[in-house]
Amino acid sequence: MSSVALLREMFRYNAWANAEFFAKLQLLDPDLHGEERHVAIRQLNHCLVVNRIFRAHLTGRPHPYTADNTPETPGLSELDAAVAASDRWYIDYLQDVSEADLAESIAFAFTDGDQGCMSRQEILTHAAIHGAYHRGEVGRILRQISAALPWDTFAVFLHQREPSRRNQVPAAEVA
Repeated sequence: MSSVALLREMFRYNAWANAEFFAKLQLLDPDLHGEERHVAIRQLNHCLVVNRIFRAHLTGRPHPYTADNTPETPGLSELDAAVAASDRWYIDYLQDVSEADLAESIAFAFTDGDQGCMSRQEILTHAAIHGAYHRGEVGRILRQISAALPWDTFAVFLHQREPSRRNQVPAAEVA
């Protein structure tokens, strides 16, 4: 599988996993679990801001952020829609990118003023992994309050998308 193809799958997976998390967060009672819900929303908003910052780096456009989160906390539905739009942007971006494009280095400034330089492939990989890390933090919050956890693994995503994978016989059993 090429780097482009793998990144496409990773961002499709991220979109699926984000949708799963937002569906579970919608079920939380804001009165009973208001603080936990707020922390979860802040984590996912941070991911959105970081994805928007790196989107700006990928496109060579400025971004409005001076930090890696916003001072205000968006509503859950508003954040869900914004994250879904960001996920779509990354999936669409990867439709036209080439392996040569992925190797291109981009110099940029982090929100704290430090300078950085990463290839497009490194930026995209960071965005994919960063989101998974913070979904894991939200998963811990959900587990602590005994809320239902979403399935958030790449393996589950692949098998739900392609159920025929479940019918494959392991190589060790073929002999």
